[in-house]
Parts: sequence; C-alpha cells; structure tokens
Amino acid sequence: MDILSFILYSIIITATPGPTNILILSTVNNIGVEKAIEFAYGALFAFFVLLLMSIILNTILITILPTIIIVMQFIGSAYILYLAYKIFKMNSETGNINHYVSFKTGFLMQFINPKPVLFTLTVIPSFVMPHYTSFSDLAAFVLLLTIICFIAFAAWIFFGTVLRDFFQKNRKVINIFMSLFLVYSAIMVSGITNYL
Repeated sequence: MDILSFILYSIIITATPGPTNILILSTVNNIGVEKAIEFAYGALFAFFVLLLMSIILNTILITILPTIIIVMQFIGSAYILYLAYKIFKMNSETGNINHYVSFKTGFLMQFINPKPVLFTLTVIPSFVMPHYTSFSDLAAFVLLLTIICFIAFAAWIFFGTVLRDFFQKNRKVINIFMSLFLVYSAIMVSGITNYL
C-alpha cells in the first residue's frame, strides 16, 4: 500500500471545506468554541462509526451503492440548504440556534453528508483491504483515520477561534459567505452538476 497517497488523500478529504467543516467554523463564530467542540465530537464519533460500517458492510453496500448515493444526495442537499438558511438568518442573538448545534447534530450530519460517507466507503476498500485484512490492522487504520479527522476538525475550530474577533465585527457578511458555501456544498452534493 502506498501509505503516503493514503495519508494525503485522507488529509485532503477531511480538511477541505465541506458542510461539517463550514458548520464548525460558523459555530465558533456565532455560538462559541465549546459548542463547536461538542458538534465536532459528534461528527468525529460518526466518522469513526462510518469507518467501522465500511469495514463490516463493505461487500453488501457495494451492491446497493447507486441507490444509497441517490438517496443521500437528496437528503443531504436538503439538509445542507436548511442549515444554510439557518446560518443566513442568524443574528447576534445565539440562543435561538443553540439547539441546532450539538453532539447529536454533528453525529447525524455525518450520515447524511455524502462527503464523509463516500470517503469512508472508498478509503477502506481502495487503500486498506487489498493489503490488510486482519482485525488489528483494520482497527489501526480506523484509529489513524479518526485521528486525521480529529486534527482536521481541530484546525477548523482553531482557525475560527483565531479569527473570531474579525468574524464578530463582520458577522452578517461572514454568515452570508458561510451560507453561500453551504449552498455551493448542497449543489455539489446533489449531483446536479453531473447533468449540466
């Protein structure tokens, strides 16, 4: 196995902007670091569960993958657009949005966000299983990927914390940009660009 390609692929996929990372950044800006960490822990735990599911159910899921992708694209796009609307409508009061950002929300979002689902479904069978099949080897790769994801989420929280004053001064503009990034993510997730 080309470990460098595996690690680079994993870092690029987990660290690049996507709905989860954008929501982490927006949460730091609008609610605070503690809520962002809570959300990130939920997303991280879901990422770990997705990796385990990929190992356990890989052969079954491959046969029904096209159906799963279509359903995930529809549900994921709708949910991401809903989150974009919520961020766009945010004002300086955060009490009304606290219940949208939680461990549970972070956890559930990973299951309807095609980016981590497709990543976990492809990284294990593409990079790992052709070379490693023992339980201990597979567990080690799940742990490694979970650590990489944790570092990516931590970087987004750190980035949001460092720039929090700037974000606070420009809250409305930042919320508009975050909403637009989520709309873009929803468009990309929907698969509509494949038909244009």
